[in-house]
Amino acid sequence: MKHELSFCSINILNENIAEVIVNKSVEMSIEMVEEYDEFLSTHFSSYFGLLINKVNRYDYSFEAKLSIASHEKLKVIAVINYSDESEVLTQKMKNLRAVDSWNLKNFSGIDLGWQDGFDWLKKELSAVS
Repeated sequence: MKHELSFCSINILNENIAEVIVNKSVEMSIEMVEEYDEFLSTHFSSYFGLLINKVNRYDYSFEAKLSIASHEKLKVIAVINYSDESEVLTQKMKNLRAVDSWNLKNFSGIDLGWQDGFDWLKKELSAVS
């Protein structure tokens, strides 16, 4: 089931995994993060994982970087990157938020990593449930 937020599309893939595709050239603000968290709270009542499909280039405000992916029920994140630059940016974000100890793994969209990311999310979430 696909849902449109003001800055992204969210596809509910199963009862505890959502795919997020941020629109091209967006700079995510703290208000967008709040909209995002509210959506996730509405659609997931237990632990969940996110498949972040970085098919588009986008960025975050500093405040958004400090608060994104802080949802208490978010347990695992798979990021599908389509360039080395995208993977470096994902790693920088993970390093910035090291105190949160995200269970995050990068996958290559060029090497058909979407399916690998989805399978990894299912495996990781089965260990949490």
